[in-house]
Order: sequence, then structure tokens, then C-alpha cells
Amino acid sequence: MPALPQTVRLIGAPTDVGASVRGASMGPEALRVAGLGEAIAARGYSVKDAGNLHGPANPWQAPVDGYRHLAEVVAWNRAVRGEVATALQLSELPLLLGGDHCLAIGSIKAVAAHCAATGKKLRVLWLDAHADFNTSAITPTGNIHGMPVSTLFGFGATELLALSALQPCLRASQIVQIGIRSVDDAEKQFVHAQGLEVFDMRSIDELGMRAVMAHALAGLDANTHLHLSFDVDFLDPDIAPGVGTAVPGGPTYREAQLCMEMIADTGLLASMDIMELNPALDVRNRTAELVVDLVESCLGKSTLMRER
Repeated sequence: MPALPQTVRLIGAPTDVGASVRGASMGPEALRVAGLGEAIAARGYSVKDAGNLHGPANPWQAPVDGYRHLAEVVAWNRAVRGEVATALQLSELPLLLGGDHCLAIGSIKAVAAHCAATGKKLRVLWLDAHADFNTSAITPTGNIHGMPVSTLFGFGATELLALSALQPCLRASQIVQIGIRSVDDAEKQFVHAQGLEVFDMRSIDELGMRAVMAHALAGLDANTHLHLSFDVDFLDPDIAPGVGTAVPGGPTYREAQLCMEMIADTGLLASMDIMELNPALDVRNRTAELVVDLVESCLGKSTLMRER
């Protein structure tokens, strides 16, 4: 099993410019307050907290040509791309603390460019209640946190596509979506047309999380860069209320733990996003504390008595 990077770089991106509800900008500090850095260090990693990136404030304006806050989203993603790229160049594991999920555009653009430069195969696990595959033509809101996957597939705004020379940054064979349960009608048709592999909640109900994750992780080898993009609304809101777009019927605590432990079992996790944590809607920071618990599991903490 390949060794994970021994240094984890925490990268705060305190913005909600791509979201429909204010508050995700407070996510990075909530995770720090919940002890994320200390928990990762307890797993034996060196932790380098790079602090928070800086970018434009949320102007809270109406969409223009199907995009809300496009200039601000571009600026934040440019900053994210640069910091994630720096971490990868230093053989660190970048852990992006969002912020809303539009930031995965910059994060995964940096990861994809790194994989192209180093000859690594890329696999993205997208844990989310939403497919995030809207475009300016079909979006009901214009919120860009609903468009990161389609943008990475090459269907985004010219300004966002220009953040990477690699076009598209992702292909259907490189990403698996898990936990999906809220998809707009036109978006659903577009997802099917692009051939995405999606394990929605019915798949998890019918197959079980173990079978879903075994399929999602199939074919990985020592030359694979595994990226986890974890939208906190992936989780059932009964256990994780601190999100802006909660959707009932998500994975339970044990299902989420199994998901994370199976990721850790691969030994291939090399970069990660934590998105859409909204402390303004949380209860005594319990969602942030749960996320810290799950990140520990991603990095090797096991609830099982048996040896890994």
C-alpha cells in the first residue's frame, strides 16, 4: 500500500459567493474550533495550517446571464487553485476547508493538472446530496455551487474554464458520485447524457454502502491520486444540521463512517475538500465535530477492533 503524504496542509476558503444561503464562509473557523488540526496531528501527521485565503466579499446580487457572482467565484477559485497546487508540489495533502462547493472547481483543476504533470491516474469521489451538474442554461438559481462538476467537464463559464489549460479537467471515467438525492429535472437529463456514474440514495439502500464503495474504489492502484470532495450535506440532516441546502434521507453515521474507513483502507487519499459546512445553521458546532470525526476516519482512525 502506498504511503500517504506525511504533511496535511489546511487551506481555509471562507466564502459563500457560490451558494444560495449565507454562512458557509464561517466553515473553516468552525472546523478549527472543532479541533480538526489537533485530530489530524493525533493520527501521526504533521499539520501545516496555511490560514485563510483572501478574496472578494459576497455582493449578494442577482444572476447575470445565468451566473451569480461570476467574477467573485473566479477570483476565489484562482486563489484555491494556486494554494492547492503549491501543497501538491510540496508533496503535501491539501485539505480545503470551505466555503461553498463552487471552490471545488479550483481545487480539482489543481489536482487534475498535477496528475497530468506527474502521470498519475485521477479518481474523484464526490460525496453530496446534489449532482452539481447544472449549467447557466438550465440552472434554476444561477448559484455556481450547483455547477462545479459540469464546469470541470468543460461546460462552465469561459472565465472559469480559463483557470486551467487542461480541458476538460474531468471525464466521466474519473468521478463517482455518492449519496445523490436532489437533482433538478434538466440537470438529471444532462447527467445521464454525460455518462456520470451516480450512486444515489436508492442505490445505497438497495446495495448497501459497502458494495457502493467497493465499486467506487474498484480499479485503483499505486499510481492513482484519490481526491475526495465532501459536501457536508451528503450526510443526513438529522446528524448534520449545519448545512445550507439540507436534504432528508442521507447516509447515517455508520454508513458515513464505513465510507470514510474504506477510503482510508486504499492508502491512496491524496487531496480533499470539505464543503458547505454552515455554522449559522448548526447546533453547538455538532456538525463540525462530526466532520472532524469523519476526517479522522479518512486518515486511518478505525472504529473496528481488527487490524487494518
